[in-house]
Amino acid sequence: MRNENKMAVEPVGKLIWQMSLPPLISMFLQYSYNLIDSAFVAQLSENALTAVSLSFPITTLMNAASIWIGVGVNVLIAGYLGRKEQDKANAAVTHGLLLSFGIGALLTLVSLCMMRPYFRAFTGNEEIYRLSIAYMGVCSFMQIPNMVHIAIQKMIQATGNMVTPMWFQIAGVVVNFVLNPVLIFGIGVFPAMGIVGSASATVSGYLVSMILAFALLLGTKQKVQVKVRGFRLQRRMIGRIFVFGLPSFIMNALSSFMVTIVNLFLVAYSDTAIAFFGAYFKVQQLIVMTVNGLIQGCLPVMRFNYAAGNKERLHLAFRYGTVLVTGMMVLGTLVVVLLPAQILGLFMASEAMRSFGISAMRIMAASYLFCGLSAMISTYFQATEKVYSSIAIQLCRQLLFLVPALWCLDRLFRLNGIWLAFPVAEIAALLVALVMMAWYRRKEGSTPRVADGNDGQTSRR
Repeated sequence: MRNENKMAVEPVGKLIWQMSLPPLISMFLQYSYNLIDSAFVAQLSENALTAVSLSFPITTLMNAASIWIGVGVNVLIAGYLGRKEQDKANAAVTHGLLLSFGIGALLTLVSLCMMRPYFRAFTGNEEIYRLSIAYMGVCSFMQIPNMVHIAIQKMIQATGNMVTPMWFQIAGVVVNFVLNPVLIFGIGVFPAMGIVGSASATVSGYLVSMILAFALLLGTKQKVQVKVRGFRLQRRMIGRIFVFGLPSFIMNALSSFMVTIVNLFLVAYSDTAIAFFGAYFKVQQLIVMTVNGLIQGCLPVMRFNYAAGNKERLHLAFRYGTVLVTGMMVLGTLVVVLLPAQILGLFMASEAMRSFGISAMRIMAASYLFCGLSAMISTYFQATEKVYSSIAIQLCRQLLFLVPALWCLDRLFRLNGIWLAFPVAEIAALLVALVMMAWYRRKEGSTPRVADGNDGQTSRR
C-alpha cells in the first residue's frame, strides 16, 4: 500500500479533506483580498468603486483563462498518473507552461487594446472613465504571472499535494494585502497612488506567487517535472488541455459575461446601482469561490479514480463532496441574509445604495442554496469526460436561463426583478442538472463503461 498513490487507497472522506482544505483556504484568502481591495478603493470615492466594478468583468475573464489552462493540465496529469504514465504527465507539465506564457502575453495585449471602447460603452462620466483606464492599464499586466502560477499550482495539486501550492498563493495574497493600503493612501516613503496603487499591489502579488511557484517546481522534488529532453509539441495534448479545462473556463468566464450583462441592465438606473452590484459580487465571489476551492479538491480525486476504473470511489467522492458543498452554501446564505447592512458598511455605502442594496443582497443570496449542487454535478461530468454536459450546466446557470429571467423580471418588477433573476435561474439550472445526472446514472447502469489506456477514452465492458 505504501507504493500506491494515496488517491487510490486513502479513505475517501479523509482524502477529500486533505485535498480540499488547502485550496479552500487559499481561495478564501484570495477572494477576501478582492473584497478588502474594493473596500479600500471605496474609501477614495464611490466613483472609484464604480471604476473597479466596471473593470471586474475584464479581470474575471483573465482569471478564467488562467483557470482554463490550469484545470486542463490538472485533469490531464491526474488521468496520466492514474494510469501510471509518468512520461506523458511530465510532457503535460511542459505543455501547460508554454501555453500559460503564450496565452498570457496575448491576453495582456487584448486587454490593453479593448479597455477604452469597453469602458466608453458603460459610462459617460469622465471621472469614472479616467479611473477605469488608470486601474485596468496596470491590471492588464497581471495576466502572465497569474496564468503561470495557477498552472503550476494545478500541476502540483494533480499529484495529490494540495498543501505546498497553497503557500505560494498565500504569499501573493499577503503581498497584495500589505501593499494595498500602502500604495493607495501613501504610507512612509511611498506616495499616494490612489486607484493605480490598488492595481499595482495586485500585479505585485501575482508576480511573487509566480516566482515562488517556479522555485517550487524546478527547485524541489515533485511527482511531476518539466520534460525537456525529447520534448516535442503535441497538438493532441494541447487540444485535450483546452477540452478538459473548458468547463471551468466557461464557469468563470460566464461570471464575466454575466456581470457585463447585468451592468447593461443597471446602467439604465444609476452609477450607484453598478457600484453596488460590483461590491456585492465581490461578496458572492468570496463565498462561491471558497466553495469552488473545495470542489477543486474533489475534482482530481474523482478524475483519478475514474481513470483507474474505480467507480465505487468515484461515486463516494461525489457524494461526500456534495454534502460538504451544500453545507458551505447554506452557511454563506445565512451570512448574507443576516448581515447585509454590515457588509455594505465595508464599502462605505451611501444611503442611496443602502435603500435598495440590503433587500437586493437577501434576494440574490437565495441563489447560493441551489448553485452549489449544480456546480458539483458539473464537476462530476468534467471528471468523467462528459465535458459538453458540464458546459451545458454552466451555460444554463449564467446565460441561457439568467438572461431571459433578467429581461422578463426587469420589465415586471423593475430593479428588484434584476435581483430576483438570480435565484430563478439557479433553480431552473439545478433541475436540468438533476435530470442529466439521473439520465447518465440510468444509462451507466445498463451499459457500464470504463476508462481504457487510450488517454482516458471510454469503452464498453
